Amino acid sequence: MATDEEIHSAMKQVEDPELGVNVVDLGLLYGVEQDDEGNVRLKMTLTSMGCPLTEQIMGDCQAVVGPLEGVKSVDVDWVWDPPWTPEKMTEEGRFMMKVMGFG
Repeated sequence: MATDEEIHSAMKQVEDPELGVNVVDLGLLYGVEQDDEGNVRLKMTLTSMGCPLTEQIMGDCQAVVGPLEGVKSVDVDWVWDPPWTPEKMTEEGRFMMKVMGFG
């Protein structure tokens, strides 16, 4: 079975297509839950509720977590509370945003 650390590491491959920064460093991954049968549920948010790329991000999450050892299914649970704010970004995320010209 994949560890939470392995899942977080895999999720760093998923970028917000508009910002070019991964969802972990953006602070969009709120949590990981998994059961004994290999079903993974990612609790995530987006920078805005009306994000037109929700389906793409969800597909990318499934593509990087699904192949991990012991993972049977990957679901994304979109949560809006607490709402995302820039303070949720990691230091690396802030740096990447500056490099991308967003800060």
